[in-house]
Amino acid sequence: MDTYRNYIGGELVSAVNGGWIEVENPYTNRVMARVPDGAAQDADRAVAAAEAANRSNWPKLPAEARAGYLRWFARIIRDHRVELTHLLVAEQAKIRGLAQLEIDLTAACFDYHAAWAANLTGEVINSSSAAANGRSNESIWLNWKPIGVVAGLCPWNFPFLAMARKVAPAVLTGCPIIVKPSSLAPVTVLRFAELIAEEVPKLPRGVVNFVSGAGATLGAALTRHPVVQMVSLTGSAEVGVEVLKNSASKVMKTSLELGGKAPAIVFPDADLDLAVRAVTDSRLIFSGQVCDGCERVYVHQSVHDEFVAQLTASFEAVRYGDPEIDGMAYSSMIDRAQLDSIALAVELARAHGADVVTGGAPVDVGQGYFFPPTILVGAGQHSDIVQREVFGPVLPVIPWSNYDEVIGWANDSQYGLASSIFSTNITTVMRALKDLEFGETYVNREHFAALQGFHSGWRKSGQGGVGGKQGIFEYLRPQAVYLRY
Repeated sequence: MDTYRNYIGGELVSAVNGGWIEVENPYTNRVMARVPDGAAQDADRAVAAAEAANRSNWPKLPAEARAGYLRWFARIIRDHRVELTHLLVAEQAKIRGLAQLEIDLTAACFDYHAAWAANLTGEVINSSSAAANGRSNESIWLNWKPIGVVAGLCPWNFPFLAMARKVAPAVLTGCPIIVKPSSLAPVTVLRFAELIAEEVPKLPRGVVNFVSGAGATLGAALTRHPVVQMVSLTGSAEVGVEVLKNSASKVMKTSLELGGKAPAIVFPDADLDLAVRAVTDSRLIFSGQVCDGCERVYVHQSVHDEFVAQLTASFEAVRYGDPEIDGMAYSSMIDRAQLDSIALAVELARAHGADVVTGGAPVDVGQGYFFPPTILVGAGQHSDIVQREVFGPVLPVIPWSNYDEVIGWANDSQYGLASSIFSTNITTVMRALKDLEFGETYVNREHFAALQGFHSGWRKSGQGGVGGKQGIFEYLRPQAVYLRY
């Protein structure tokens, strides 16, 4: 069993209280590592290091100088990609191909943000002020400045990529950051911290800090800390509400990427083969434990039965098991609690009239926490299985006949992260794009956000977002300058 430490102020340190968290490999059910169980004192220590960096020359460096560290981070990841992939597979039971993709995307994320160094610009605004001679003797500039110390709270489902999508824009814009990985999947992130300590000795102290611990203690302490100027959270809507409560007294900026209940709408003219492949990929990626994965499908009644038949065959052809074996679509749920919550959601759906077409109950493969690909029909629009997020490979399929009705159903959700449309008619697509109320809409493809896209949600799916130019500007605050001459 390996032991990892926090990275604070350029040093690898244990938790102040000496406590440890044991991290389970969800597939083998064995403890694979232990990490620090940090709390309020560790938050204070990390924030002090970040604030010292904030008071240093770091925010005043040219963006290109800071971008050099991002390129260094990308090189480290590529140099250790096999090791980091192995750790990600072990701590999450993520299939090896998807884990490797996450590691490679993380390196690309650092390079992508580094490329923005020469392209962050302000604005010059025409002034309406006039001097006695009637001419304008004033210019208005809009400058952007780093927001200050940031706390980045990461999820367990894509812990490495989510870390980079917080660290990269923070470093680029000059904001020192404290990263708290999830207690369920902290190992790959803390190994990356070790690599920074070993291979980036010139990184100024306190610019990037990594601290592990429970959300209720360490996470709460970071979000309440008076020095922290922004919290970037990727997590559940419930945790997002707690972050808002903790930050309210400071009127602190929050960037929240929260849960989802993404609808897919299949129109009668859709390419069904394409729609089935895309929906399968969008629901079963990482065993359905993805915030923008497809969570409910509305299929026109004229193609409903055919779609369900094809989707059932697609789901039943999926292999799941050991994450290290090629050909697996997914492996174990992250833990027993997650498996139990999925099973309960399906049981409640059946109790309220839904029928299971395939799957429907946990399966015993000798180890791990497995739930099979599951399709439900007959669920009502207002049932929990249609309204509440189910972080697992479960999909209700609902027939529709009227355009306004299905758009209303799709928008009828407390969430507003992702959605998708399947149609070969451009007029239908453009009309639906205008009517859907979601931060992302995918057309005739699977749900998977790009680095250059702005990944953001409406309603309880969050505020602000990550990715692209817009995600970088989350870490900046405007300064309007009125220059009279």
